[in-house]
Amino acid sequence: MALRNIVNYKTDDILRKKAKSVEKIDDKLLTLLDDMAETMYEANGVGLAGPQVGVLKRIVVVDVGTGLFKLINPVIEKAEGGEEEDTEGCLSFPQIYGKVKRPQKVIVKALNEKGENITLEATDLLARAFCHEIDHLDGVLFIDKVIKGTLVNISFTEEQKDK
Repeated sequence: MALRNIVNYKTDDILRKKAKSVEKIDDKLLTLLDDMAETMYEANGVGLAGPQVGVLKRIVVVDVGTGLFKLINPVIEKAEGGEEEDTEGCLSFPQIYGKVKRPQKVIVKALNEKGENITLEATDLLARAFCHEIDHLDGVLFIDKVIKGTLVNISFTEEQKDK
C-alpha cells in the first residue's frame, strides 16, 4: 500500500469533474482502494473519493469508526427520515468547515471488492459520509451545500495562534 496525494481545491479542478463508472475490478483497482483507505486514515478523515486522489473513477472509502467500507459505483437509492444539519469538513478543503443538511438515513447500492452487489442502510454520521463522498463522484462539493453564513476557515498563522 502507498499513500496518495490528496487533491487540494486550490490547485486542481478535477474535484468538479464527474467520475466514470468502474467497468472492471482488477488488482490495480483493489490496490487503489487500499491506498485510498491508508491515505484517509493517515489524514484523519472518515471518507475519501476517487477524484480526491486524482482518479476519476466511481470509488469511495468510508470509515466513521464502525469499520471500513470500500464501495465501487455507489449510488444513493433512497434518502429518508428528514434532514439533519451538522458541521462538515473535507480532506480536499483543509481547515474549512461549514454546516450542511443531509438525510438522516440513506440506502446505498454498490459493488464490493468481489464485484458483488451490496445494499447498505446507513444513519447519522455514516449516512452523512456516504452522501458527502458520493457527491464527490458527481463533482459536487460540500461547500456547494453549506448553509449560508456557516462556512469557517480555522487555519491560523503562527502569529495568530500566539495571541
